[in-house]
This record gives sequence, C-alpha cells and structure tokens, in this order.
Amino acid sequence: MRLSDHDAAFLYGETASGPMHGANIAVVEGELSTETVRAHIARRLHLVPRLRQRLVFAPFNLAHPKWVDDPAFDIAHHVKAHSLKAGATLDEALTAAAKLAEPLLPRDRPLWLTYVIEGVKDRTVLVQMGHHAMADGASGVDISLVLFDLQANAPEPAAESVPWQPAPLPGAAELATEALREQVESVLDGNPFEAIKLSGERMEMLRRAGESITRFVAEPVLMAPWNAGLVGPKRELAWRRYPFGEFREIRRRFGGTINDVVLSVAAEGAARYLAAGREAAIDRNLRIMCPVNVRQEDEKGALGNRVSGIFPMFPAAPMDIVERLRKVRHEMEQIKQNREAQALQHLMESMPSPPPLAMAPAQLVGGPFDPTALAARIPSPPAPSWSASMPMAGFNFTCTNVPGVQVPQYIAGHQVLDVLGMLMLGGVLGYGLAINSYNKQLFFSLVCDPGLMPDIERMADAVDGAFKELLAAARSAETEKTMENK
Repeated sequence: MRLSDHDAAFLYGETASGPMHGANIAVVEGELSTETVRAHIARRLHLVPRLRQRLVFAPFNLAHPKWVDDPAFDIAHHVKAHSLKAGATLDEALTAAAKLAEPLLPRDRPLWLTYVIEGVKDRTVLVQMGHHAMADGASGVDISLVLFDLQANAPEPAAESVPWQPAPLPGAAELATEALREQVESVLDGNPFEAIKLSGERMEMLRRAGESITRFVAEPVLMAPWNAGLVGPKRELAWRRYPFGEFREIRRRFGGTINDVVLSVAAEGAARYLAAGREAAIDRNLRIMCPVNVRQEDEKGALGNRVSGIFPMFPAAPMDIVERLRKVRHEMEQIKQNREAQALQHLMESMPSPPPLAMAPAQLVGGPFDPTALAARIPSPPAPSWSASMPMAGFNFTCTNVPGVQVPQYIAGHQVLDVLGMLMLGGVLGYGLAINSYNKQLFFSLVCDPGLMPDIERMADAVDGAFKELLAAARSAETEKTMENK
C-alpha cells in the first residue's frame, strides 16, 4: 500500500530535530518484564498487519514510499528494555521516557517502537512510539484496543491460522515499473476539466479555506518565547491528571463543549505563562492549532491520517477565566458555523500532489548523509530579547484532544493506570499540549524543547491554576443558583 499525500507529508517533513512520531506513555500497575510485554504484543501482531511492514522508496522518488512486509522483522527490535536503578521514582521514569522518545525511528524497520522502563517499585512504564505516517491519534486509539485488553483475565486472541511468511522485498526494477504505471494510470484516469466542474458547495468550501489561510498573514499573532528559535532535539515532559467529571461540571454550568473547556484552560494557561515572564501581550493574540478527526464511520479502524484542523485565535493576555471561556465558546461557534475544518479538508484534497521527486532529500533523513543532522547537533542560539515584539504569521502551539477508552485497559493482566501523550515538535513550535481521556480521567501532557521553554513545570502550573479557578467559579455559580431556587 502506497502512502497517501497526507501520510507522506509527515515523512517528508521529518528532521533530526523534529521526528514525526508521537508517543503514548502508559503507567502500568505492577512490575512487568520486557519478555512478558514482548510476548503479549507478539500474540497480537497479526491483528495489525502494519506493525510488521516497513517503507520502501521508489527509485528516483518516482512515487511516494509504500508499505511492504519486512522480511527481517524481529519483535526484539521493537519491544526493548530500559532499566533504571532500583527504587527509581515515577518522575524519573517519565523523564527517561521523554528522552527515549527523542531520536528518529529507524526507517529500515517498521515505524514503531516500545520501551519497557523497569526499576520503579510496583510500576512499569511503557513508551509506545509510532510514526505519524502510519497512524494519527484516532487510529492510535484503535491500535490500543488490539494491543491492550479490556479485562484482566481476557482470553488470548486467536492465533494466526497460518504462520506469517513475509513477502520478499520488491526489487528496484519492480518498484520503478509500478510507480511509472501508477503515474500513467493517474493521468489516463484523470479528467483535465475536473477542476472547473466544481460544485457550488465545493467552491464555497475552497473560498472559506482561502480566507482561513489568508488570516495567518493578515492577522499575525504574538511570537511566544517557545516560537523564537528553531526546535532542537531535546524534549521535556510535564503532566496533570483530572477527573473527567469535573470538566462536565464546568460544561453543565457555563455551557459549550468539553473541548471548549479544555481550550479555555490551555489558552489561559499560556497567557499566564507569558505574563509571568513579563512578555508584552496586551492587545495581542495567540493562535492554536487544533487537529480535527474527519474519519467517516466506514473508515473506523483504518490506519493512516484522516485529520484536518482549525486555528482558533484568543487574547494573549490573562483575563477572567469565565470570560475566557465565553470568548472561546464564541470563537469555536464561529469556526463551526464557517465549517473551517471541512473547508481546509477540501483544500487539502483539491491541491495537486507534491511531486515525490522534489522530496528526494527526505530520503536521507536518519542516514549517514542526513542534511538535518548538523542542525540537531548544534542548538540554535537564544533568541534576541526584541524578538518577542515581532509578529508571527502562523500558530503558536498545537493542542490536540483525543477521546480514549473510558474503562480500564490491561496488558498481561496488569491494569493501565495513566496514559500520557507526547506531541511532535518541529520548526519554531517548541511547545505542544496533548489532552487524552482514559478511564474517566483527563490527562494534560505538555511537551517542550527545553532550549526554548526551560521551565515547562511553570506552564503546567499555569494550566493547572486556570483549570482550578474555572472549576471553583462553576461550583460557586452553581451554589448561588441553588440558593436562589430555595
């Protein structure tokens, strides 16, 4: 199966400083050995065939890479041990997890890797990495439903009816011939007049998408400190955990959606972080990229990327937290009415495919002649103090909210207690926030390049403070309403 344009873009956009894999970090009850985890996953590999496939490039980059069986597949290359000193703390394990997720995934193997971190008393930490060319957040949740059980004593999945025998790797001549044939078929099957036969609705969608893109230049945002330089290869992680029910309390009292509440907390946390650093943010804005799952019902369970995005913009200065939520609700309602996510999806689908030949340098990433390796070894110099006053065309950080499983999951009979996420960073995006729900809890996972944000715990505290203040306001308002009704 050949990569789609969308999937291939994550491969082509990868650099040594900005790997395009995300990571899920699972904190598991009890102490599991690497051998136990490896055997558990091995029994389920046939249920996700992509886990035993690697990418091969067409000669001369005549087409996007394609997935093929890896004849050298060895699960020991993909489920590895990482031992800490006996008695290590969970915080030490999570620090190690962030560091383990820093390097590029080897491209000559299937693009996933799991580390089993041992050494924490009564806990095991799993670091599960998967390339974005293989799966997005929603399909990552689908994979977790295969690799994890919903019962502690769940029966083992049925074994493969026939032992797996990988197909041989295709040769260069076969790859080139196939790529050329696909190019010819694409031309023959294409309608040269299709572009002018767009329906009125599709034209309207493209117009709206154009307006959204134009706003990036017409309405620049503040350049935050984490945007003031190129991202390096180092990562740090901070996290907070909340009962999901508390977010529902806020929604019931003030209206909107759970995502509105999440964005209010994320935006206000960022604003308070900037204020604490004495950044000039009055009358300026922050723009946040929020991925949107556009997978149809009949695409559920399919891997690859079916994601669009929206780009809400909010005041960059701190404000009353209830007023912040009101502004977020208004902005999100406008975006929904304008169908911005659908419009941008139409735009992506209407654009011509990027010529794979132009992406040939991407094939060198991770190899001995990687053109991005030098930049990863030499961190960019600190941004000058005046850079914060410069406008920025683009967005300041990504905030993704991935709905997860709302019941406990298990691996080898041991319950998964916490599930954290690590977003990809790259370019000038030195901070990202992943929110995921699991077992009636909501996890905020903050990741940064410490060279651009050396104090990520301060950002986590700002986010936490904004949430607690909003929850207190909701409960206070609910109490007043109850008293009025008596």
